[in-house]
Amino acid sequence: MKSMLVMCVCAVTASTLLALFAIAKAFSYAQEESSNIYVMSNNIPMLAQREKMEMNFLVECKAHVEMFHQYFFTLPPDDDYIKWTTQKALYLIDQSGMQQRNALAEKGFYTNLQTASAVFNIVTDSIKVDTEKMEFTYWGKQYIDRPTSTLVRALTTQGNLKSVPRTENNPHGLLITNWRTIENKDLNYSIKSSY
Repeated sequence: MKSMLVMCVCAVTASTLLALFAIAKAFSYAQEESSNIYVMSNNIPMLAQREKMEMNFLVECKAHVEMFHQYFFTLPPDDDYIKWTTQKALYLIDQSGMQQRNALAEKGFYTNLQTASAVFNIVTDSIKVDTEKMEFTYWGKQYIDRPTSTLVRALTTQGNLKSVPRTENNPHGLLITNWRTIENKDLNYSIKSSY
């Protein structure tokens, strides 16, 4: 009888310890999971990796600068698309972008692009960002494809970056300021064969 009592006490103690261990592990796991950040990609939650803030900020700055240049300089001969894409670009920049867009429009740039059936594309070569001074330099090549010829231009721009609240139209929470073109020169001009 005494051995049965000892066995019951041991079983109850072991069960209690096992239950306490399971509760502690579950609590620890729940705390660990609540500290994770998940990002939705095509309705699939993916764990976001935490990186050093400085490295992430540098990547966001470069992505913002590249996104602006893609919107501003990639232009097909389609008036509605040009209006849409330049409007998207203007969410990412201050009045210096609006001034350049207006200057191009006044010179008839967008109208000539449509009548010549030209397609403008830009390819980024590199982007240098100084996160302390909040300055950037952008180097890229602009390809202008016309029915009769192709022109390649070197494009270099500079500007400053300013932190602003993130929005749907400005997902990086940055604004380009004091934007200017440093270089825009022809690199290669080729005539297409007529046959």
